[in-house]
Amino acid sequence: MGSHAESMEPNVTDPLPTPATSAGRGGLEALLAHPGRAVIALDFDGTLAPIVADPEQARAHPEAVRVLAALAPKVAAVAVVTGRPAAVAVRHGGFAGVPGLEHLVVLGHYGAERWDARTGTVSAPAPHPGVAAVRAELPGVLGEAGVREGAWVEEKGRAVAVHTRRAADPQAAFEALRIPLTELAARHGLIVEPGRLVLELRPPGMDKGVALREYVREIDATSVLYAGDDLGDLPAFAAVDELRSDGTPGLLVCSGSDEVTELRERADVVVDGPEGVVGVLRALAERIGRS
Repeated sequence: MGSHAESMEPNVTDPLPTPATSAGRGGLEALLAHPGRAVIALDFDGTLAPIVADPEQARAHPEAVRVLAALAPKVAAVAVVTGRPAAVAVRHGGFAGVPGLEHLVVLGHYGAERWDARTGTVSAPAPHPGVAAVRAELPGVLGEAGVREGAWVEEKGRAVAVHTRRAADPQAAFEALRIPLTELAARHGLIVEPGRLVLELRPPGMDKGVALREYVREIDATSVLYAGDDLGDLPAFAAVDELRSDGTPGLLVCSGSDEVTELRERADVVVDGPEGVVGVLRALAERIGRS
């Protein structure tokens, strides 16, 4: 079970949390013992950026970039793992051209895209043809489900997301769309990724767990921290569990949400949204800087 932060270092600006599990405590100890071999991996929306009704208005917490720039040179790598297009996460996060973030990577579209701060470029395969087909059929499906006025479609290039947060009854609209959108996705070789009042139709084969495992192996990290807030982060949580089973210590942080209780229950540490995540990152940077 997750636990709210308890102080290990009372004299720092933000006390490091005490993980509620032995595996989490082992992950934090390994990270602090050898920070230069650690990967810090973070979701974007709900973790680095507060959730807002219009995803286009989402921006990273005001302190996020500064804190990441202080922490990144002290660890092996910092990766933002997101369902958003990589370029959008970079723009909304303000990550480009920041001193200290030269080795940041953004794994966008669940790892199908990658932005490297060193080059400032995005690498990606060709889009799945099913996305265009789904996009064309979506208005009819939303109309048949009776939620066309309450749902908002987000174009993500390699995926399409349907948000219900603006509907009169957001949860009822979300539930009304689950089956028809799952059927629509299946007809065109896609899958549905549910989230916090959002259903995303995207190609199969990549998720945050796959992206995280591959990146940790690429870096040859000896420990990993992953922070997330939504159902799409569960595969990344599972990947950290697998890495721990294989001998790579890890720490799981939930950017607290009452909307996704499963993530809270599986986390080693629960913090209060992006503000809490930034606090953990700041405390890590301070602690490592003193060691």
